[in-house]
Amino acid sequence: MTDSDVLYFFEKQLTLRPEHCTQNFHKMSSIVDKVSKLIRPEIRALKAYHVPDATGLVKLDAMENPYPWPDNMQQAWLDVLRQVALNRYPDPDARRLRERLRAALGLPDGLNLLLGNGSDELIQIILMTVSRPGAVVLAPAPSFVMYEMIAAFTGMKFAGVPLTADFTLDMPAMTTAIVTHQPAVIFLSYPNNPTANLFTHADVVRVVEQAPGLVVLDEAYHAFAGESFMSELGKHDNLLVMRTLSKQGLAGLRLGVLAGPNPWLAEFNKVRLPYNIGTLTQASAEFALTHLALLDEQAGLIRLEREKLFKALTALKGVQPWPSQTNFILFRVDQGDADRVFEGLRQRGVLIKNMNSAGGMLRDCLRVTVGTPEENTAFLKALETSL
Repeated sequence: MTDSDVLYFFEKQLTLRPEHCTQNFHKMSSIVDKVSKLIRPEIRALKAYHVPDATGLVKLDAMENPYPWPDNMQQAWLDVLRQVALNRYPDPDARRLRERLRAALGLPDGLNLLLGNGSDELIQIILMTVSRPGAVVLAPAPSFVMYEMIAAFTGMKFAGVPLTADFTLDMPAMTTAIVTHQPAVIFLSYPNNPTANLFTHADVVRVVEQAPGLVVLDEAYHAFAGESFMSELGKHDNLLVMRTLSKQGLAGLRLGVLAGPNPWLAEFNKVRLPYNIGTLTQASAEFALTHLALLDEQAGLIRLEREKLFKALTALKGVQPWPSQTNFILFRVDQGDADRVFEGLRQRGVLIKNMNSAGGMLRDCLRVTVGTPEENTAFLKALETSL
C-alpha cells in the first residue's frame, strides 16, 4: 500500500459519520500493518508499471506497429478463429506453433524454443529458475526496465553497468562488474531499449565469453535492426536469444520466444505455468506466420519513416536525436524542458514516452515511436509548437 492509498483513505473518511470513520480507520490500520509485515520490503519499495491512458491521442509511446492488417487478411484470420474450440484447453506445448516458429526463425538444428506470454514472462521464468540467495542479474544501464523489476520480484540483486556517453557498452566496466558480481544472468537488449542502438558484435561476444552464467540477447527489435545472434546459438553454451512478435504488429497477442540449447530450456519449462499460451494466441500466431511477407513489408515501411523522422528531428532547434536501429527514436530537448514538452505534446493530442524521470544520461530525454506518415506529421507539428 502506497502513501497515496492511505491519503485517499483518510480523505474518504471526511464524507462519513464519526463512528464510521473510527471503524474504518481501525480496519485500514490493521490492513496497513499486515501489509508491512507480509509484503517483502523490496516489493513495497517498487512502483507498479504504469501504462498511461491513450484514449483520443496519437499513440506513439509503446513501440507498436502502427499498421493494421488489410481487410481481406483480417477476414481470413477471423475465419481461422471461428474454428477454435474455446471450451477446450490449448495445446500445453504449442507444438504446431513452435514448429512454424522454428522455420520462420531459421533456428539451427539441436536447439529448442520456449514460448511465453510476452518477453516479460520469459524473463520472469528465467530468473525464477536461477534465483537463489545472493544471485545477481546484470545489464547495461539504461536498458529495458523489466530486467531490474523482475529481478526484484524474484528476490535477486540487480547490477546496472552504465553505458558510455554515446550509449555503447563500457567494456572495462562490464568486465569489472562480471568479475565482481559473478552474475547468474546477463541481459543485453540488442538493439537496446531505450537508446535504440546496437552494441558491436565483438563486444557482445566478449560479454558471452566472460560471463560465468547465462547471457540472454533480447532481440525484440530485430525486424528493424538487420542484425541477430540467432545463427550463433549453439556456438556458446551459455547464450540464449529472446524474441517477441509484439513489435511486428502482434502486440495484442503477447507472444515471446526464447531460443537456445535444450538443457537450459528443459529446466525453464518446469517453471512455466501450464497453458500459458492461449488457444486464440496460438491460432493467431500460426496464421500470422503464413503472412510473413506482409509483416516484413510493414517493417520496411517503418524503417523508411524512421529515417524521415530522424532527419526532421535533426533539423529542429533544441532537439538532439540519436540514430536508431529500432522502431523508435530517443531525443533530448533543452535542459529542464522535457516535462514541459511532453505535457505540451499530450495537450496537443500526441502521447510519447517521457524518459526524463529516469535521470542520469536519460535526463531531458523523450522517446517517440515511429508511426504512420500522418502520425509522424502530427507529432512533428505538435513538437514544434511545444518547443
